[in-house]
Amino acid sequence: MLSDCLLMITSFLARSMRRRSFFQLAGATAATSALVLTGCGKDDPTPPAGANPNVLTLPAGDVGLLNYAYLLEQLEAAFYQKVLDAKLTDLLPGELAALTDLRDHEVIHREFFKFALLDNAIPTLVFDFSSISFTSRLNVLTAAKKFEDLGVAAYNGVGKLVSSSAYLVLLAKIASVEARHAAFIRDALQPNSLATPDATIIATAGDSTGFNIALTPREVLAAAAPFLPFAVDASQLPTS
Repeated sequence: MLSDCLLMITSFLARSMRRRSFFQLAGATAATSALVLTGCGKDDPTPPAGANPNVLTLPAGDVGLLNYAYLLEQLEAAFYQKVLDAKLTDLLPGELAALTDLRDHEVIHREFFKFALLDNAIPTLVFDFSSISFTSRLNVLTAAKKFEDLGVAAYNGVGKLVSSSAYLVLLAKIASVEARHAAFIRDALQPNSLATPDATIIATAGDSTGFNIALTPREVLAAAAPFLPFAVDASQLPTS
């Protein structure tokens, strides 16, 4: 059952999050696959994979919202893999290891949604990063800032739309990791910039910035559109 799979994967995710470096990318799919096969049984269907459709339709309800998060995690994992493949020579000491950790985190998130959704998952997607120059530390970190800030805003915006409290807890656990990513990238670009006004909103009149920005799925997908070589139909997703 899906609930049993979620419990198994959540346990794995919690154990993994206690380690700084989770596991090598080569082992990510195998490790998560073994977990799911153990908890869900051999008769569970395999998630679909293939070429990008002209239009990717996200289904209704919580399944649609989880697929929305899965799309974003696919995007981030693919981006960080491109970063590592670029083999940048101007990274500061420790940054390559940190970026590798970020890639591994996103792989865990991606595989979590893939196997939690099983036959309800959207396909494995290919993205268009041609607008990003993977030639320098500054270019890569600037792009990473956009992706991480967008991811945090997406999770902040989707929480109120989820009807299952169990799903909400899981999304919150991932959101907290994404927020740490965003803070790290911001500090790498500009020290002590983790809470600048472009990422936060005023709590009340006269207060300093205290809350992260929240965006709706439509706002997030519009911002991500330059990297999606296909249209996304989000009309069935909950709006309240």
